[in-house]
Formats: sequence, structure tokens, C-alpha cells
Amino acid sequence: MRIVLAVDGSAYTKRMLGHLAAHDELVGKDNEFIAANVTAAVPPHAARFLPAETLRQYYVDEGEKVLKPVREFARMQGWRLRERHAVGHPGDTLTEIVGEEAPDLLVMGSHGHGTFASALLGSVSARLLACTRVPVLLIR
Repeated sequence: MRIVLAVDGSAYTKRMLGHLAAHDELVGKDNEFIAANVTAAVPPHAARFLPAETLRQYYVDEGEKVLKPVREFARMQGWRLRERHAVGHPGDTLTEIVGEEAPDLLVMGSHGHGTFASALLGSVSARLLACTRVPVLLIR
């Protein structure tokens, strides 16, 4: 099975990974995991003052902060893992990644905002639930 793991480096991601590792009956064995992370773009009005190489390195470093612990955790679990890192709006960009990967399952940790907070803040989970056509497992 091909499984996309939406990861952001938060405690919710750690909880999601731990839950999957502790409950391998949820997805079975011998899966291909794709850790997908999106770094929010630096606003254009600020980015124009940064050298291109500095901005590029910032994005690389931010992605590595999130993906390195996931990579190490996957290695300890014996999971096959590929990584995807992109820059953009997290909800929209993760939707694109899921569309490109065409996984059997999307798994993500949910921050558990209520309806009011989600309406105000926007919710990556809500966006992915609304815009993807694959089964989604939300772990809270």
C-alpha cells in the first residue's frame, strides 16, 4: 500500500507516527510511506530583500528540520520511506502532492481545532478532506 504521511514537525505529527507504529494492524506491513512536508512561502514583499541563495537554503533547512526526525523514526520502524518537500500554501500544496502520488491512504495528525477556530485559521486537514479523493486517516 502507498501511504502519504502529511508531516509538519509538530507534536501532532509525532503522535500520528507513534500511533501508526504502535498499531500496524491499521495499515498492515510492507507499505511505501511518503513523508510530505510543505514550508509556507516567505511573503513576496519580504522575499525580495533576501538573496536567492539565502531564501533557497532557508527552505531546505526548514524542510530538513521536519523530515530528518521522520526519516530516523521510519528507519527505526523498518519502514520504506520517500520524502517530498515543497514550498507554498500547506493545504493547497499538500493537495497537489496527494494528487500526484495517488496514494491508497493519506494519514495526518489533526490539531483538533473546533469549528470556529478552523473557520478563522483555515485548516490543512479540512482542506485535504475536502479536496482529495483518497481515504484519510486523521489521528488526534
